This record gives sequence, structure tokens and C-alpha cells, in this order.
Amino acid sequence: MSTLDEEDRREYYRIEDTIALEIRPLPASEAAGQEVLQDASPLFNLLSELHLSEFESQHLLRQISERDRNLAAFLKSQNKRIDLLSQVIAITVLGQIGEPQPVIISEGGVDFQHPTPFAAGAHLSIKLVLMPQALGLLLRARVTHCDPKGDGYDIGTEFQYPTDAQRQLLARYILQKQAQERRLARDQSESGI
Repeated sequence: MSTLDEEDRREYYRIEDTIALEIRPLPASEAAGQEVLQDASPLFNLLSELHLSEFESQHLLRQISERDRNLAAFLKSQNKRIDLLSQVIAITVLGQIGEPQPVIISEGGVDFQHPTPFAAGAHLSIKLVLMPQALGLLLRARVTHCDPKGDGYDIGTEFQYPTDAQRQLLARYILQKQAQERRLARDQSESGI
């Protein structure tokens, strides 16, 4: 019989991916709050803000595009420049966080390997850098399970209080990765590999 947590987590599409990940226990005073977490790294905060502001302006760009194609083309080119700058920032942030590691990620949470255990129900701060989009997110999470595996532990988490923009950025990232995997599989089947 499946638990409620398992049923809730199945409502999201999950992908296997390799991302940079920094995990920290979250003090009780910050665990219950619903405000957006801030990181000690100004570069990481800048990376997060770049993507959130880009996401929030997408509907405006669509409206401009309907009225003035030249202005929309110019703004898209400026957006591309900002994306390139965010990739530079992400590479710098990756050096601070560490090597990317394999995970299973969804809009609802992330499963990862960790050298030390966390108790089920513990609250964590999870810093994610998703490439190649250079998307940086800092999210609250609750540990749903912690199982010994090899030299470490298999940790499952559920995101707590993500903003609508954070949730939609994660969903868009996952859909893009899913489309990329489908294209790769199709290309391999067509070439007979």
C-alpha cells in the first residue's frame, strides 16, 4: 500500500539529471517561514534573481511581440545577452558549490546521495544549479526518507513553500530536459544505434 507522500510525489514528472547541489540543515526559525530564502553568496542570489525576473517578464515580451516585432526582436537579443552573463555567473557559482552529482528531480522534490544521514522530517536548505540554463534556486525541503546506500545515504526530499515562479521555473526545466531526452532517443533510434 502506498503512503500519502508517495502518492503526492507521483503527481509530478520526475527526471534523472546531474546538477550542482548544496545541502544544509535549516534552523527551525527558518524552516517554518514561507519567505524566499537568501543565500550568503551574492553571486548565487544574483543568478536566482536573473532567472526569476526573466520569468516574470515573459508575458510582457509576448504582449510586446504582438504589437511591435522589431522591439520584441531587440528585447529577445538583450535577453540572450543576459542569459550568457548568467551562464558565466553559474560557472563561478559551480566552483563554490562543487561538482554536479546525479539526482532524481521533480517539481515536488529531489532525491540525492549524501555522505551523512538526515532524519525523516528534518528541514533542509537546498541550493540547486541546473545547467545548461544556469538556473539557480534556493529552496526549503523536508526529508521524506533516508536510506543507507553504499558509502552514504539515499535522501528523498519534498520542497516546502516554493514560490509560483520557482515551481514554474522547475517545471520548465524538467520539460526541456524531457524533450531533450526524447530527441536524443529518437535520433539514436533513427541512426540505428
